[in-house]
Amino acid sequence: MKIRLEMGDGVGVVVTLEGERGKPQPNALDHLLALVADDFDKVNDVILKRMTSDIDLIPQLAGHIIASGGKRLRPLLLLAAAQMCGYSGDRHVRLAASVEFIHTATLLHDDVVDDSGLRRGQQTANVVWGNQASVLVGDFLFSRAFQLMVEDGSLSVLAILSNASAVIAEGEVLQLMTSNDTETTEDAYLKVIASKTAALFASACRVGAVVANRPRAEEEALDSFGRNLGIAFQLVDDALDYSARQATLGKTVGDDFREGKITLPVVLAFRRGSPEERTFWRRCLEDMKQEDGDLEHAVSLMMAHDSLRDTVERARHYGAIARDALAIFPDCPAKRALAGVVDFCIERAY
Repeated sequence: MKIRLEMGDGVGVVVTLEGERGKPQPNALDHLLALVADDFDKVNDVILKRMTSDIDLIPQLAGHIIASGGKRLRPLLLLAAAQMCGYSGDRHVRLAASVEFIHTATLLHDDVVDDSGLRRGQQTANVVWGNQASVLVGDFLFSRAFQLMVEDGSLSVLAILSNASAVIAEGEVLQLMTSNDTETTEDAYLKVIASKTAALFASACRVGAVVANRPRAEEEALDSFGRNLGIAFQLVDDALDYSARQATLGKTVGDDFREGKITLPVVLAFRRGSPEERTFWRRCLEDMKQEDGDLEHAVSLMMAHDSLRDTVERARHYGAIARDALAIFPDCPAKRALAGVVDFCIERAY
């Protein structure tokens, strides 16, 4: 796998990450989407209808982020999981919309907390409408999500998705506590992403089994699949933050670095570094005293200590666990598509 490290003034360095065990599957997500296309169109219809309000600012702001080009991976996973489990009703459509509302609400809140100015290539809602409006519309979307859950009428579904919402909030607070702390351990970092990212992946997949009335073992298998996929997804995102290209990811290189976020590439580089290098990391990420050239130096340290490569290797490990979790399901197009999404998430070569 190759990662392109974009440095200042458009200069790029391509780093080859050894130990590749799979090939990129850039069409895997398109394949998954084609498989559930009819249901996905219905999900989009529900999203458009349920984000309306007599308060004009709400659909304006919500539409801004919902239409900003996200892959809507979480609702896609729910739809595909339900199909793999043989479900033929329509409950999964509104529940997939609920999952997307939860995710979108967390993005609005995240951008306020992180003081982000750009998401997917366009200004964030908090830049356009301000922090207060972004937080309140995020609350509105959370409420819409819970309305859809209540309408479904299943206490099991309500328990799964409401628990995920609480865990996500805990992950956000935990990340706030570890932000700017270079002594953060790998275990602490993994706990953050397991809560902040993987919990909703897991719940979305599990709901696919619940609506289909499948045995507990299949619920738990899909929970494991989603959870490990979510961890792998976030690990790769964190590595790509130091190699992102504006046109494809919609953000500048090193956003996490500038915000003082402690992600696994930093944890590994700090742990493996010399006392002098650790002083550098503390100045940049704890004291937030960053100078010209610091980002480039940070990337060079990550390359020297293989922290980007090893972050992707960790992602491959969790991806393998995710694929293994699908083993109890019989072969079918949906199962193959879900396995392909694992490879897509890990082997993204922007």
